[in-house]
Amino acid sequence: MSQVVFAARTRADTGSGNSKRLRRSGRIPAVIYGRKSGVVSIDLDTRDFTNGLKGISESTIVKVDVGGQIHEAFVKDTQRDIKDGSILHVDFYEIEGNTLLRAHVSIHTHGNPVGVREGGILETPLHDIEVECLPGDLPERLDVDIAELKVNMSIHVRDLVLGSGVKLISNPDQVVALVKFAKAEAAPAAEDAAAAEGAAAETAGAAAPAPDAKSDKSDKSDKADKK
Repeated sequence: MSQVVFAARTRADTGSGNSKRLRRSGRIPAVIYGRKSGVVSIDLDTRDFTNGLKGISESTIVKVDVGGQIHEAFVKDTQRDIKDGSILHVDFYEIEGNTLLRAHVSIHTHGNPVGVREGGILETPLHDIEVECLPGDLPERLDVDIAELKVNMSIHVRDLVLGSGVKLISNPDQVVALVKFAKAEAAPAAEDAAAAEGAAAETAGAAAPAPDAKSDKSDKSDKADKK
């Protein structure tokens, strides 16, 4: 995948009134936060940015061309209108090529697990991990094949294949994907219900008077009347 490039213009007026005028004219106000360059206020073409944003994750490094000056950065935040979802503002975080960075890399699972075909249920509780590396070593995403997962099998963070220059920050024991057997979970519940019914029956039996005791009382009363 080729690196996405956004063409931008510098923006001198950063007031809310100017931001509204930009949006009406088909532009998006934005800011680049950099360690060396400080804060650079820019604006982007709405259509170009919206199209380029498709498929970009938090770990995707893009280029922002501001009048011929290139800034390599992450798209850190996109503020949207709660009514129509339109983009109101964008925050970029500039990176430096020789400086270690920490970023979250998204996890994409693919394949139909063997365990699911056997009646199990697939769970994917983790969707990204945190890593540390140089910008050039940062993976855009991690593809994980789960086709061979059987019932009661799982894939952990420690099983993921990272590049030699990528250091894992997330907990290696976290589960990325697992297959559970639904029937195994239902069995204990059925046993508990049966045990509860048995206990209820015993209680009811203990509370009821014994038929023989009642008959003995009747016999004693008859003998007393005859006397």
